[in-house]
Amino acid sequence: MSGHDHDHDGPNRRKVLECMTWAGTGVLWTITGGVPRSLGIIDSAMAADAPGMTFLQISDSHVGFDKPANPNALGTLEEAVNRINAMPAKPSFMIHTGDITHLSKAAEFDNAERIISQTKLDVHYVPGEHDFIDEEVKLYRERYGRGTKGHGWYSFDAGGVHFVGLVNVVDLKAGGLGNLGAEQLAWLEDDLRGKSKSTPVVLFAHIPLWTVYPQWGWGTEDGGRALELVKGFGSVTVLNGHIHQVMQKVEGNVTFHTARSTAFPQPAPGSAPSPGPMKVEDAKLRSMLGVASVNFKQNEQRLAIIDTPLQG
Repeated sequence: MSGHDHDHDGPNRRKVLECMTWAGTGVLWTITGGVPRSLGIIDSAMAADAPGMTFLQISDSHVGFDKPANPNALGTLEEAVNRINAMPAKPSFMIHTGDITHLSKAAEFDNAERIISQTKLDVHYVPGEHDFIDEEVKLYRERYGRGTKGHGWYSFDAGGVHFVGLVNVVDLKAGGLGNLGAEQLAWLEDDLRGKSKSTPVVLFAHIPLWTVYPQWGWGTEDGGRALELVKGFGSVTVLNGHIHQVMQKVEGNVTFHTARSTAFPQPAPGSAPSPGPMKVEDAKLRSMLGVASVNFKQNEQRLAIIDTPLQG
């Protein structure tokens, strides 16, 4: 961990921790007028009607991971899928914000697909750095990169919302910030051109597009340039993974949300010498893993997020 004054080279630890949620119970969030407020715990939220479009986010499955922090990452992914299949209302689709696998092995991709396909949902993927480490960097692209641009970026429309999947893990150095690159940013500018400013936009990528904790590489070096391109839109949501914990913040018209992992937790920013798999008591593990459900109701500037731990 850097010994520099955090007030000068990034958010200080107290401020970062203030916006962190380690909720042991899923909470339904609604964004109204740019201000988040809690609507209720997961039990009541799940029972409530959710008009409009609902989609799920899962992240950081790390299939193949077998260290003490979680000797069975495939098993906890399966638990997450079972929770998804038990939802009273079927989501429209699912987004996976990267690190599907731990070592980019073909068998790991096969196992992840075998489990995730049990949801019978369309799944939109973006890669994490752990999905890009096979020798020829081709296994992710062969499975999920068809029809995409560059290293795997793409966009689609659903329910009146414009979704953009971005890639910020190419040539990532250990502990380094994510990077989008000039080619992808030019594509994003072109992709957004002509879109009505009233169109809700969802950006999703593996590493947070906002600066969470630069000392650990938890941010994207040129993420601000992407955010500049969407600042004129009335409703923008940014979904990420990578840090394995729920963090939310709102800046103007932009709501940022990072998701739990389905594999293992990581320490809070600045609370350990470095990031990485965090061993917790077995009884506590599943309360720190989970999935997120997002609801959008057309013609309302409203986003509802339900974070669902595997247990708790």
